[in-house]
Amino acid sequence: MKKDILTLLDLRLEDCERLFPRALQLKRRHDKGVSESALAGRTLGLLFDKASTRTRLAFSAAMSKMGGTSLFIQSGETQMSRNEPLRDTARVMSRYLDMIAIRTYSQEWVERFAGYTDIPVINALTDSFHPTQVLSDLMTVVEKKGDFKGLKYAWVGDGNNMANSWINAAAVMGLDLFLSCPEGYTPDAGILETAKAAAVNPEGIRLVSDPREAVADADVVNTDVWAGMGQEEKLEGRKRIFAPYQLNAELMQHARADAIVLHCLPAHRGEEITDDVLEGPSSVVWDQAENKMHMAKAILEALIEG
Repeated sequence: MKKDILTLLDLRLEDCERLFPRALQLKRRHDKGVSESALAGRTLGLLFDKASTRTRLAFSAAMSKMGGTSLFIQSGETQMSRNEPLRDTARVMSRYLDMIAIRTYSQEWVERFAGYTDIPVINALTDSFHPTQVLSDLMTVVEKKGDFKGLKYAWVGDGNNMANSWINAAAVMGLDLFLSCPEGYTPDAGILETAKAAAVNPEGIRLVSDPREAVADADVVNTDVWAGMGQEEKLEGRKRIFAPYQLNAELMQHARADAIVLHCLPAHRGEEITDDVLEGPSSVVWDQAENKMHMAKAILEALIEG
C-alpha cells in the first residue's frame, strides 16, 4: 500500500523516530564520501507551480545522491495548461514515475492528485502546509540537541503554512509548542482543532499573544517571513502589525542561553529576523538548509521501501 506525505498527520511517531536517525546517518555517510544506491533505477517527478530554491535542489540532489533521477515539471508546460483533467494527468504520471513531489497553492489539489495515483505523493509546499521542511527542521534539532523530546519550541510571527506544519508535528510527536502571532494572523482554527484532536499531548500546543512568553526559556526559536509567496503585496501593510514579533536580540534574551534559531529561508533581514540573530551564534539556519537534502533522502528511501 502506497504512503503519501501530504501533511505531517500522515506520519506516526515511530515514522519520525526512524527518519531522523536515518537522515543523520546519510549525512555522515555523505560527509565521508560514501556513495548510495538505494534509489537506483527510480525516478522522482517534481511538479512545481511555485518558485523554489532549497526544496527543489534538495529533492533533486537527494535523488541523484541516492542513485536515482529526477524530472522537473512545471504545470504550465503540461497538458493541464490546456484543461486536461487532473485525474488524467495524475494517472499517467503515476505510470511513468516512482514518486512525485508537488509544490503548488491548493492543499485540496494535492490531495485530489494523490487520490488518483498509485505512487507516493509528497507535499513539497502548499499554502496550507510544508511538512518536509519541518521534518528537516526537526532533524536539525536532533543534530544540535541530541533529541527532539523534552524541549520547548517557540514559533513567532505569521500563522502560516509553516506554523500549521509545526502544529501537526507537535501533535504527532508530543512537542511542547508555543505560538505567538498577531491578532488576525493566528494559524487556521480548523487546522489547529484537527491537530489537537489527533495530538499525543493536546495541551502542549498553545497560542499566546506575547512573543516574550512564547520565547521564555525556549530551546528552539523559529520564525518565517511576514508575507509568503503570493502575498508580497501585503508586506508593507503587515510591517507595523508584525514589528513586535520580530526575532531580534532583545527577544532572544528571553530564550535559554543555548537556544537555537531556525528559519526556513529565504529570510528578509531586518523584517521578521535581524541580521545579528540570523548570523549569530544561536543560528543554525545553514545546517538547517543543508539538512533538507539529507532528510529528503531519508523520506524518498522510506516511501519507496513502503
